[in-house]
Amino acid sequence: MTTVLVGTASWTDPTLLSSGWYPAEARDPESRLRYYADHFPLVEIDATYYALPRRENAKRWAERTAAGFVFDCKAFRLFTQHPASPATLPPDLRPPAGREGREKIYYRDLAEEARQELWKRFRDALSPLRESGKLGVVLFQFPPWFSYGQENIEHLLHCAEMLQSDRIAVEFRNATWFSSGRTEETLRWEGEHGLIPVIVDGPQGTRASVPALWTIPESEIAVVRLHGRNRQTWIARNLSSAADRFRYWYDDGELRELAAGVRSLRASQIHVLFNNCYRDYGVRNAARFREIIAGRATSPG
Repeated sequence: MTTVLVGTASWTDPTLLSSGWYPAEARDPESRLRYYADHFPLVEIDATYYALPRRENAKRWAERTAAGFVFDCKAFRLFTQHPASPATLPPDLRPPAGREGREKIYYRDLAEEARQELWKRFRDALSPLRESGKLGVVLFQFPPWFSYGQENIEHLLHCAEMLQSDRIAVEFRNATWFSSGRTEETLRWEGEHGLIPVIVDGPQGTRASVPALWTIPESEIAVVRLHGRNRQTWIARNLSSAADRFRYWYDDGELRELAAGVRSLRASQIHVLFNNCYRDYGVRNAARFREIIAGRATSPG
């Protein structure tokens, strides 16, 4: 039997907090998470992409949610070949003084000892979620410049080795992993190495566009991330907030189309995450999608 868990890619986005979705009494992080978890069984932790997670925070997340609640966790940005400010690293792991002045650094800029320690601290910080059975997948969302090639394949294997005890989901944003007849090869290779291919619904026709692949091999867990279909904001620069990039409302027809895709997946558990986290779009779409996937929805009238 397949279990479908539906949630959003954040529960703390500033535009969501100002949208009125949370009741007035949900004024602090604890009450907001408890309120969110009363409505959904799954959430994605976005903060771990921007900075290393802290064990005490993960412990609080586990304590504030009921048994069976699931957290998917985004991998720290350096692990996915994104740049980061040195200030996002613990002081003892920052590059030597000669490089400290650089505005951005990459994974390759760190000494091997520092890289290994970053992975260790990342793993250790997630222990409370892992031990409580609430850690779903660790999401590796790679950037548009992470293209198909031997060097990047080796980096994927390195990531899998560093998180051997966790389930890794991989989201590509470069079409070369699926072009030139490479789709089956990529999916097969991911399966052979225990990597979960993320099914993406997002704007098409951009550098960061990949096809929505609903015909993935059977697996324990399938992950679906819904970014909206707003091509204009997807490629825009200098947006007022990160949430503006995902400003898209899925109508009922689109949600039913997506539900059909989800139902076609062969997995024991399916994670469906709405990343259209502009104001309350994501939570409202997620709630409606749960009705549709459960067969409780009626046509809006």
